[in-house]
Amino acid sequence: MIRSRTLFVMALAVVAGTSGACAVDEALGSSPDGQTVASDAPGPPSTVETSLPSFEFKEGVSAPVETPSTPSATADGESGDATPVASPPRRIEIPTIGVEAEIIDLGLHDDGSLETPTDFAEAGWWAGGATANQDGPTVIVGHVDSYIGPAVFFRLSELQAGDHIVVVDAHGGESEFEVTEVDLYDKDDFPTDRVYGQTDEPTLRLVTCGGVFDERERSYEANFVVFATPVSQT
Repeated sequence: MIRSRTLFVMALAVVAGTSGACAVDEALGSSPDGQTVASDAPGPPSTVETSLPSFEFKEGVSAPVETPSTPSATADGESGDATPVASPPRRIEIPTIGVEAEIIDLGLHDDGSLETPTDFAEAGWWAGGATANQDGPTVIVGHVDSYIGPAVFFRLSELQAGDHIVVVDAHGGESEFEVTEVDLYDKDDFPTDRVYGQTDEPTLRLVTCGGVFDERERSYEANFVVFATPVSQT
């Protein structure tokens, strides 16, 4: 019912030439051709723990990437298994819904909201969070639609528990996750702590818009959040 209503609203908006486009919307901006689109996303709480070194967010600046360690190197320099390298995610693949997309780094706006991709075909990774092979949440957002049609996470709401997601990092490493839950939240009740809060294993959260499209505000009233955990390698 929610999906049908969203599709109906988007179809009307495309005919009118001003489709609503957003990733996880809180405020409004402008599309490249001057049409109104939603552009901002809920950011993490100021006290959230991250598994990467803290750094100042600046637009266009990527998260720091550690130099890959040798297989025998550890955090304390002794021989043994390597400490996971913080290699930013660069591609996401979701076979069930036909997603194969590049991932860019995202920082925060001055108001603390998360930046969103300017290319509707790309997804964006919160560069203050964990990389997919490290303990903690890897948060990836994407637009649901645009002023010209469906965007990268248009079918995200179709995911179900058990579906698999692959995240490829900058060094070519693959991390596979299994969907455990897909929920729709009013944007006023966005589960910030659950999405951004530290976890004791690698976890994945995907976020996009959903629910009813508010014609007056030019934004969706809710967000779909996908929660996923690592696929067992045993």
